[in-house]
Amino acid sequence: MNEDIKKESLSEKYSKLPTEQTNPRTVNLDRVPLREVLNMLNSEDSLVPTAVEKAIPQIEKAAMEISKSYLSGRKIYFIGAGTSGRLGVLEAAEIPPTYGVEPGIFTALMAGGHEAVFLSKEGAEDVFEDGEKEIAALAGPGDTVIGIAASGITPYVKGGLSAGLAKGATTVLLTCNPNEKAKEAQIIIAIDVGPEPVSGSTRMKSGTATKLALNMLSTSSMVISGKVYRNWMVDVKTTSRKLEMRAIRITATVGQVSREEAARLLEQTGNNVKTAIVMARLKTSRTEAERKIIEAGGFLKKILG
Repeated sequence: MNEDIKKESLSEKYSKLPTEQTNPRTVNLDRVPLREVLNMLNSEDSLVPTAVEKAIPQIEKAAMEISKSYLSGRKIYFIGAGTSGRLGVLEAAEIPPTYGVEPGIFTALMAGGHEAVFLSKEGAEDVFEDGEKEIAALAGPGDTVIGIAASGITPYVKGGLSAGLAKGATTVLLTCNPNEKAKEAQIIIAIDVGPEPVSGSTRMKSGTATKLALNMLSTSSMVISGKVYRNWMVDVKTTSRKLEMRAIRITATVGQVSREEAARLLEQTGNNVKTAIVMARLKTSRTEAERKIIEAGGFLKKILG
């Protein structure tokens, strides 16, 4: 009986979520020509950047905490379920090659584990204890835990944030529910995108808003951590032919040398773009360039202006 009451209460809570409401602008979605379907979807998508813009003050606070964690040698965890969890996985996977961050500094945890990234695992998001247990085993003081949940009430995510808070980490909730006041989160990034074009399909506008916010969080936090010079990714890892070519192009452009010279310097430095740039610009040795970079805390603007 108590279990039935609990389920009924939860069902009522979900039905009131902003992400579950019916969109009055798309109620005829199945009754219009394909071109009009696409126009409707595009029109709804166009609302997302404005909604994200309103959350910039909270995104700024979270980005500062991410940078603090990174620069102090601590870790950043993304935790989510479904689309939200997959977007966290994507973010954690792409930061290392782009910004030269060691694997494991940014880690994504997904409800249902690795298999759930590729195949939905029903019910995994409903277990508070799973998220709590996973973060409790990993996080500590100085870390940042970012819970990603369009609804804002996903039990798995709430469990992770609760454990993060208990372990002394900074906790952030990224949600599309402006009504959620999660006590487990010290910073709440709430992006009000309104109801989805297809009611409840949060992989749509909510997913787009979440991806935009995650892009801003990772990019801005890496910029203020010295991983970008002007708008060049000067810590890029040459893990593919494309990235090798990019490293040569960046070194040549910022170092103000030919591509041939850039390639030669990169070979000397073990493909360390920052070191090659400083060697090129200051006409100095690898040892001296590395010393200057350490003294500048990794910020090329302190060396090159």
